Amino acid sequence: MKGYIKKRGKDSWTLIFDLGPDPKTGRRRQRWETIPDCGKREAQRILNSRLTNVEEGNYVAPSDILVEEFLSRWLEAWAKQHTSPRTFERYEEIVKKHLSPALGKVELVKLSALEIQAYYSKARQTGRRKGGSLSPRTVLHHHRILRQALSRAVKWDLLTRNPTDKVEPPKAPRLEMRALNEKQSLALLALVEGNRTLALPVTLALTTGLRRGEILGLKWSDINLETATMSICRTLDESKAGLEFREPKTERSRRAVALPAVAVQALRKHRAEQARLRLKLGARYNAGDLVCCRIDGRPLHPRTVTHQFIDVICDPKSKLPRMRFHDLRHTHATILLARGVHPKIVSERLGHSTVGITLDTYSHVLPGMQEKAAAEIDAALALPG
Repeated sequence: MKGYIKKRGKDSWTLIFDLGPDPKTGRRRQRWETIPDCGKREAQRILNSRLTNVEEGNYVAPSDILVEEFLSRWLEAWAKQHTSPRTFERYEEIVKKHLSPALGKVELVKLSALEIQAYYSKARQTGRRKGGSLSPRTVLHHHRILRQALSRAVKWDLLTRNPTDKVEPPKAPRLEMRALNEKQSLALLALVEGNRTLALPVTLALTTGLRRGEILGLKWSDINLETATMSICRTLDESKAGLEFREPKTERSRRAVALPAVAVQALRKHRAEQARLRLKLGARYNAGDLVCCRIDGRPLHPRTVTHQFIDVICDPKSKLPRMRFHDLRHTHATILLARGVHPKIVSERLGHSTVGITLDTYSHVLPGMQEKAAAEIDAALALPG
């Protein structure tokens, strides 16, 4: 295929390239496409990309793509392969119920920051399908999905810039993070003792900071009780299709975690009970090697853990604050940081991608760090006398 670029105005270039002969008439077809705010090197790169797509039969003129068509393609071509089934379902729901109905009939190349900003404003007022407003946090989530999709459009050379760059999404109040103190943590462990479904998941969440899906994905082959270590190699996810074991979502999530003695003791006790049940059920036991599972060895449904945990935590007799199972992970981090464990170690145990995430999430747990830093400088650089 032939093509070349031509200067158009001060900061624009026109791409001129062949599309191949018309399949009906056999006549030559040529495409002219102006790229605004673009340098020569970038224009040549985009032209090369267009020619490659034409050669492979994948070329679609950007001006022919509506936002709804692009979002549908993005879901199938990218989001489905790069997110968990549950996350994909949420993305698909937001695209089909909100983004496409509001912005879908606009040509992708003509989608403006003003139209996007107007959508956010309207969603805050009447965004619910049955009437009513959407919360700032929900609209912010819409923004993040749209921004992610349009960033991919830029990488695919369907757009020269992302219009969401010039949009101001609503600011959502930070979610309140709840954590038990040490006394409350001990009380919770006492409450779930003997509960076959909850005892070990709660113990592991409090003592290792694992996520619910990581706990339910653990196999005995991942654990070495002699060295008191475990490896996080998979997570159990739930979607409309059912339960599925997947690799951890990030490289840092795949990690080794040192086990405290209380966790080792709980694991030994659980393994002995599991061996007894396996012997009793015989061939009816599902030999999947799972640590936390149903009586017959099949995977334990994540919602079962959540619902039973809510029942325990909401029981007035527990005298514990209402919280999510995920907040046990926050409890683990909070206790470690309050006891002076280095944030880098806490970050590694939690599987955060950077220690900055840990510091940002748990900054309220570290009172006096600024004062301590100032005192250390004073000690190092104090003037004599």
